[in-house]
Amino acid sequence: MNLPIEKKSESISKLEGVIKTLELEITEIEHKLFPFEQSLRNAIADLLVEERELTILYKKQKKAKKIKRLAQKRKGKNYKEPIGIIPLKKKTTEKEIETLRERKRLYKEAMLFVHPDKFSMEENEQEKANEITTKLIEIYKSGTFEELQSYHAHIFSGNTVVKLKEIPSKIQVRVDNSEYLKQEIERLKIQLKTLLEKYTYKVLITYKKPMSFVDELTTYYNDRIFKLKKRTRTK
Repeated sequence: MNLPIEKKSESISKLEGVIKTLELEITEIEHKLFPFEQSLRNAIADLLVEERELTILYKKQKKAKKIKRLAQKRKGKNYKEPIGIIPLKKKTTEKEIETLRERKRLYKEAMLFVHPDKFSMEENEQEKANEITTKLIEIYKSGTFEELQSYHAHIFSGNTVVKLKEIPSKIQVRVDNSEYLKQEIERLKIQLKTLLEKYTYKVLITYKKPMSFVDELTTYYNDRIFKLKKRTRTK
């Protein structure tokens, strides 16, 4: 946080470069993988539908048997209805209340400056603001407090694609303004790793004729359908 401004900019640029490289790698893999996976699904579409229908039927029958067994147990003389454990209501601590207040403050403060309405006269900027507010809402609703803090710092340090106007000096950035970018790099690394480890991707890059994988899938689903038919067969 005490680095010179020039050094901070260099550091931010380097992190943004890493993000761009990761995004390009992910996009390149997705453009190859997703059409291949769709082709596989199209090739075994009928099997997928049949397997899905039988799975739903199997779950329904299993649930019905469970209800029937419970009804039979209730008819017994010594049957007693189980008493579930009543969870104790967790008391909200002062620290948690303060964190919730701070979450709302950070969200409202950031939204005030990046809301698309503020850029209504600049079409390109408004589109960028839409992207930022979408991300801000997503983090506010389902992200951690630390993620919201780092994105707030990211916005008010001028690192977003939208350049803010007239930022009051009272706005405090309490975390490293590069923290969000570091978190984004980790998220993208996980996303890339997940794609690289997908079995269908390994098929795509190792099989001489990747579509021959359809034969393996057909064998798998035929076997699964055969077993499901036996389980769902009624006497």
